[in-house]
Amino acid sequence: MTTEARAAGGGAADVGTEAGFEEFARAAQQRLYRTAYLLCGDAEGARDLTQTTLAKLYQHWRRAGAAEHPHAYAKTVLTRTFLAERRRRLRDLLALGRAGGTLPEAVADHADLRVTLLAALAELPPRARAMVVLRYWDDQSVASVAALLRCSEATVKSQCSRSLARLRVRLADAGLSLTGR
Repeated sequence: MTTEARAAGGGAADVGTEAGFEEFARAAQQRLYRTAYLLCGDAEGARDLTQTTLAKLYQHWRRAGAAEHPHAYAKTVLTRTFLAERRRRLRDLLALGRAGGTLPEAVADHADLRVTLLAALAELPPRARAMVVLRYWDDQSVASVAALLRCSEATVKSQCSRSLARLRVRLADAGLSLTGR
């Protein structure tokens, strides 16, 4: 197996070495960024999330590099970091609301399907958004999403079903369809 294949998730790259981490980071950065972009809905947030994920991986590279599937390990770190950040922001917004501050404006409607879909994804709660992105964009099984998010498979199925229904309504309101035109 080539070092690129190992770094992309097919096996452990130079376990515990800085060179191994650099090799993995170069190979995995774009893939992690795409997932982060779908989770965050904006380029700046996705870059920050990707960099935070890579920093956390670097701190624990001996363990992450030794994992059977380092990319899956990285995606777990990315998703959990995203969810933790959203929970922190929600606490801050709630505290701001209680203190009498003003809350940010809601995401505006967009005509373009991609932008509209990203806006609709942004309206989903962070955990539900993570489930939809992992399940349908990253094409992961219900079992793997449940394991990644530490919940039951039934929770993944029900949350994805409700989230897709919300996305369909949102896209229908914009004159678009989730299943095609």
